[in-house]
Amino acid sequence: MGTVGNGRPSRPGSGGGRKAGALVLRRPDELRVLNAVAEALNSSPDVRQALERTLTLVASLLGLRTGWVWLLDPETQQFYSAAVQNLPPYLHEPVRMTGHSCWCIEEFNAGELTPKNIDVIECSRLRPAVKKKAVHLTHGLRYHASIPLYFQKKPLGIMNLTGPSWRRLSAGELRLLSTIAYQVGIAIERARLAEESARLARTEERARIAREIHDTLAQGLTAIALHLEGALANLEGSPRRARERLERALEVSRESLEEARQSVLDLRAVPLAGKPLAEALTALGRRFTSETGVRVHVRAEAGSRRPAAAAKGAPAAAFDALPERVEAELLRIAQEALTNVRKHAGAEEVQITLGRTGRRVLLTIQDDGRGFTPGRLGARGRHGVGILGMRERARLLGGSLRVASRPGRGARIVAAIPLRETTP
Repeated sequence: MGTVGNGRPSRPGSGGGRKAGALVLRRPDELRVLNAVAEALNSSPDVRQALERTLTLVASLLGLRTGWVWLLDPETQQFYSAAVQNLPPYLHEPVRMTGHSCWCIEEFNAGELTPKNIDVIECSRLRPAVKKKAVHLTHGLRYHASIPLYFQKKPLGIMNLTGPSWRRLSAGELRLLSTIAYQVGIAIERARLAEESARLARTEERARIAREIHDTLAQGLTAIALHLEGALANLEGSPRRARERLERALEVSRESLEEARQSVLDLRAVPLAGKPLAEALTALGRRFTSETGVRVHVRAEAGSRRPAAAAKGAPAAAFDALPERVEAELLRIAQEALTNVRKHAGAEEVQITLGRTGRRVLLTIQDDGRGFTPGRLGARGRHGVGILGMRERARLLGGSLRVASRPGRGARIVAAIPLRETTP
């Protein structure tokens, strides 16, 4: 195989008319596929599950079996692995799937990969194993079709599809992939707009609460002023009465000061530019996936404020209402746990779960790595310093941290933090 001007291997033909081995799709079949993809995108609870279901449908339809999706983090502009389908062993190693640049990403960033220019590219991530003829690691994969994901002119990511025996894609297949990419782009942008809408709603709610606090403080100051005026009026004629009014003014001032301090702590900006904890954890997971290739899934499980409330159908607790200190420390616990995963676990996936039940908030970080024996950890040993730091953070909040692990079975860390009765 020759090379093109940029030094990369040339590509097999990616389209045109009907070719030998190409799949011929009739119009009704295309409509059924598009309906199935639309249902997958609309019925899945989050973008990751929607993308995984779409990959399964498209790969099965075209007989390509394997696929993966890169998404562009809108904040960091880094690519991260958002969904995968039947990766070969070589790409199962997280280091192979970091968000570092590769040929398809380079073409996407250069604007050479567009919805009207679906290309077939030799996979630079698989190339080292292909050169060594390590078929047991590549499963015979070498090329992939790269389908750019856009919303209007806004770049979102890339969907790659491949199979062990590459064949040219027909014009109909390329047209269908372009339409599917359009659907996927709309779904991704819709999910991000929903996140932004929720964030704006939270900002408005915070402003409303701030106004209420202002009104509360104003009432407290008014009460203090009235008590002081009463004390002055009785200072000479009824010293005892004046003393009572002064003591009441002092009591109200102390109560108002405590309320103000607590309200300010709760309403100050939470970690990562005003995001609530669940969003901060999601952003943390995306960055970790981009840097390491280890896929991080974040799930916020709504719970009731009290056990009895759940039975009555009470609304789910709002994670954005947690006190700032709780959110900051839990985020740091998650950061430290991911640092341990990076250094020691050799994991492929991490699940971060944020939950709230009764008067406790629970943060769980679970990986599928090599695991260890917790009882043999010393404070200075492998994992030890990080776990000690996480335990100290949990204790500072009046909570606890539990570690469960077995060699070869991954590790599970659970931080349980009690919340004050007054916590929203």
